[in-house]
Amino acid sequence: MAFALRLARLVDALNERIARLAAWLVVAAVVISAGNAISRKAFSLSSNAWLEAQWYLFGAVFLLGASWTLKRNEHVRIDVVSSRLAPRTRGWIDVVGHALFLIPFALVHVITAVPFFLLSWRTGEVSPNAGGLPLWPAKILVLLGFSMLLAQGISELVKKIAVLRGALPEGEDGAGGAPGSGLTA
Repeated sequence: MAFALRLARLVDALNERIARLAAWLVVAAVVISAGNAISRKAFSLSSNAWLEAQWYLFGAVFLLGASWTLKRNEHVRIDVVSSRLAPRTRGWIDVVGHALFLIPFALVHVITAVPFFLLSWRTGEVSPNAGGLPLWPAKILVLLGFSMLLAQGISELVKKIAVLRGALPEGEDGAGGAPGSGLTA
């Protein structure tokens, strides 16, 4: 269990670092959006590539931030119900949810994203829009994002099981406060 917890902490740290870097992509998207709007209005210049770059950046923030959101216990839940449950019951719900739903869901996406990305990369697939961007960068983001979510789901499962077994004190699983509270460890 100690080895699994060390790996879980490594996954936590990696996902947090990647998500903090990905958060800066919001700034890049805003700059590109503003620059595109200014060039379109002031100089009648525009490009589909700038619009697609904004979409790529938004997708990157969303996909690369999902695992960090899971780590911070900030994913959407039915707080009205879960806040009334005992912490141990919430822990068991998380174990079942991660094992039966989250991990298989992320695994299916990782498995299907590999050929999705490889075909795009090998063929040099490009957006059908005039002046559009290559599509493989967006498709590798799907693979990376779901790979990170899968790893974080396994990390959360390991930590929840450790808490339920008494190998990790409650609250030290990295989730912090109550679901949706915004409080983190």
